[in-house]
Amino acid sequence: MTSPCPHLEPPVLPPGALTSRASIPPPLPPNSPDLTFLPTPSSLQVPIPPPPPLPPPAPALGPATPHVFGMEKSQLLKEALEKSGPVPTGREDVRRLLKLHKDRFRSDLQWILFCADLPSLIQEGPQCGLVALWMAGTLLAPPSGVPLERLVQVALERGYTAQGEMFSVADMGRLAQEALGCQVELLCGGLGGPNRDRVLQHLIAGHPLLIPYDEDFNHEPCQRKGHKAHWAVGAGVLLGVPGVPSLGYAEDPELAGLFHPVPSTPCQPPPLPEEGSPGTIYLLSKQGKSWHYQLWDYDQVRESNLQLTDFSPSRAADGWSYVVPAGGLQSGLCGQALLLRLHNASH
Repeated sequence: MTSPCPHLEPPVLPPGALTSRASIPPPLPPNSPDLTFLPTPSSLQVPIPPPPPLPPPAPALGPATPHVFGMEKSQLLKEALEKSGPVPTGREDVRRLLKLHKDRFRSDLQWILFCADLPSLIQEGPQCGLVALWMAGTLLAPPSGVPLERLVQVALERGYTAQGEMFSVADMGRLAQEALGCQVELLCGGLGGPNRDRVLQHLIAGHPLLIPYDEDFNHEPCQRKGHKAHWAVGAGVLLGVPGVPSLGYAEDPELAGLFHPVPSTPCQPPPLPEEGSPGTIYLLSKQGKSWHYQLWDYDQVRESNLQLTDFSPSRAADGWSYVVPAGGLQSGLCGQALLLRLHNASH
């Protein structure tokens, strides 16, 4: 059963808007000379020096490394990126991930992948929730979303955060409504039960999911009673099904048994795996400590989200102030998630 969730009232945006001005270039000189004053052949001519030689061509460069937002602020991550090579595109990164974990997938099933392409943003300090919201915002306020600085500013002004932390899913929903202008649905009662199909249909439609969980050393969900509370944005889902619908899907050219919806083609909704069937649903997500997609078992995420009950003792003793809702993480994060979509998007 799902527990009732408070209605999120959209806040009033502050007045004022940013404006930009384009500089006006100076007028160009006339394209042709005045023929009245051209010298005659008998006039004294001054020899014109030859033009300087053209500069040598620029040396050929290899493929440019894609920009990872926030990387310029972290020398350690920058060096790690240079050693590991260019960041792959979203589709390449997901394919790399699936090849890496292909032994986890049941061979008696066929697999359908739905995944939105998200940029990466490396967090600075305890900004994991705001960074996850920024990544989600690239799907909700295209083409580039809302600047992270704007999200931080609004969160500070509304009293949702002190250091960039977000320990309230309800506050995160209000922030998303105000800063991104999107529809927000607050889920309570966890990611199982009737909420499960709602989450899966939301991800299949290409909408982002914001979810708090406990983060392990490898960024995967774990169970630490909220001591490692972290945020991720769900960008897609991998479904294991007995058979793939005939309309609107194509098999991956490199991974047999993996199917993708064909872009710009009507797509028959896939059958959803039965609840309680292990190893049939995987969540594709990103979070602010890696520029790569993560692949997590859906039940593992659900269980981690359901046990966020206690504020970290080490964080409580670190000398910094944090905004924690009345009732702590139990009332602010436990068993809750956000479904975000554009205002003109269907449910």
